[in-house]
Amino acid sequence: MPKMKTHKGAKKRFSVTGTGKVRRMKAYKSHILTKKTSKRKRNLRRPAIVGPLGDTKRMLRLLQA
Repeated sequence: MPKMKTHKGAKKRFSVTGTGKVRRMKAYKSHILTKKTSKRKRNLRRPAIVGPLGDTKRMLRLLQA
């Protein structure tokens, strides 16, 4: 049976932390920033952790981690 290939779209969007959680960057930070408050833009900087266990398992399968 051949090796599983990494999903390239997922590879660009998600990364795995040292403890095995899946991290992603938040959306709405690329343009039209003038109408967004400083607080909102600051909160968008921090990465988010992918929540439910099922989603995490699916992402790890795509990433082959």
